[in-house]
Amino acid sequence: MLTIENYVKAGSLEEAYEKNQKKTSRIIGGMLWLKMSRMRVQTAIDLSGLGFDTIEEDDREISMGAMVTLRQLETHAGLLEYTEGSMKESLRHIVGVQFRNLATLGGSIFGRFGFSDVLTEFLALGAEVELYKAGRITLEEFSKMPVDRDILVGVILPKKIEKSAYLSLRNTSTDFPVLTCGVSMLSDGMIQASIGARPGRAVVVKDKEGILKDGITESRAKAFGEYVSGEIVTGSNMRAGAEYRKHLAEVLTRRCILKIGGGQE
Repeated sequence: MLTIENYVKAGSLEEAYEKNQKKTSRIIGGMLWLKMSRMRVQTAIDLSGLGFDTIEEDDREISMGAMVTLRQLETHAGLLEYTEGSMKESLRHIVGVQFRNLATLGGSIFGRFGFSDVLTEFLALGAEVELYKAGRITLEEFSKMPVDRDILVGVILPKKIEKSAYLSLRNTSTDFPVLTCGVSMLSDGMIQASIGARPGRAVVVKDKEGILKDGITESRAKAFGEYVSGEIVTGSNMRAGAEYRKHLAEVLTRRCILKIGGGQE
């Protein structure tokens, strides 16, 4: 079980950052995954008093604080409209509403969990993160970095997506996913896919070959799905084998492409 020696509700980011430099300290969010660990935490640092629990939108971007809950993301009208429902689809299978009322965006993104629907969706949408010391960088870059002692302040969605879609496959409805897939079409016409639960961290595959540059058809959607499947590395665990995940990557990508192209399966 998790053991916490001291609890601190940070009064500022600087205070939180300084206390978090010790390896025995932890930033806490919704405490849903961390509490299931067996670690001993000397100091648990709470960011809930710093105002990072809001979603703000303007003509250029949507900004979300690290303490925003998954339920806030799921029910936000602006995100629902901007992502054409893909944000809600990426969240609705995560355990249950009670869980999503507590789980935070910051914890989901900073953890960079292999099974994360949240990471897959935000990568597909071309998100950026704001770190206290490192500043603003792309989520794709952040997802490849090792875990360090910086603090995730928020996540930003630049409004550069024209269309998006999300699909996942689970053995049971609220289980961890067997594979996750998010696809988006950027304003410049580039299409990119994000594949997660490989079972490793989600990765982005862009249509660098121009498979879809002349428009979306069933044959081109299938070709791009095969391209994505060939670009990713999959593995086996208790939920599925590597080859099955390869097959799923092709199928889910194809279906997402047809969805954003207005086609039917």
